[in-house]
Amino acid sequence: MNDAPVILLGGASGTGKSQVSYPLARRLASPIVEIDDIVEALQAMTTPEQLPALHYWRANPEAAHLPPERIVEMQISVARALVPAVRAVVANHLETMTPVIVEGDYLLPSTAAELDGVRAVFLHEGDEEQIAENYLLREPAAGAQHGRAMVSRLYGDWLAAQAEAAGVPVVPARPWDDVLERVARALDLAPPSA
Repeated sequence: MNDAPVILLGGASGTGKSQVSYPLARRLASPIVEIDDIVEALQAMTTPEQLPALHYWRANPEAAHLPPERIVEMQISVARALVPAVRAVVANHLETMTPVIVEGDYLLPSTAAELDGVRAVFLHEGDEEQIAENYLLREPAAGAQHGRAMVSRLYGDWLAAQAEAAGVPVVPARPWDDVLERVARALDLAPPSA
C-alpha cells in the first residue's frame, strides 16, 4: 500500500463513505476501522459524567428535535471528544506500519492535517435532497428523513470548509461511477495493477 499506511476518509452521514471505503480497502488490501465502532466501544467503557459529549444522544433522545444548527454543534463536540481516540488508533498503525482505512462522520480535517504519515480525503454532498434520497435507499423502513438530511448537509458543508482551510482534499460524492478513482487521485494512490 504506497508509502502511507493510514488513510482517513471523512465526510458527513449519507455522503457515500462506506460505498468508497470498502472498495478502496479491497483495492489496497487494507482493513477498515469505522469511527462508529470506536464510539460504541468508548460508550461501553465510560459514563456520561466521564465523556458527556459521547453520551449526549443516548442521554438526551429529545435532542433529535433541536434546531439543525444546534445538532451540528453537538456533532462537532462529539468529533472533538473523539480526537484522542483517533490519534491513538492512527499512532498504533503508524508505529506498527499496519495499513488501515479509518472512516467516519466524526473525523475532523484538522486532526487529519496534523498527523504525519497519514493521507486524508473528505467526501462532500451539498445537495440536501440527494442526501435524503441516499438515506431512503439505505434505510427504507425509516421513511423520508429530510431533517436528518439538512443536518448532514450543514455538517458536511462545515467539514468541507474545515478541510479546505486545513489543506485536506475534498472530493464531491457525485458522480458515483468514478468517485473511487477521484478519491484515489486525491489521496495520490497508485492506479490499481492490471
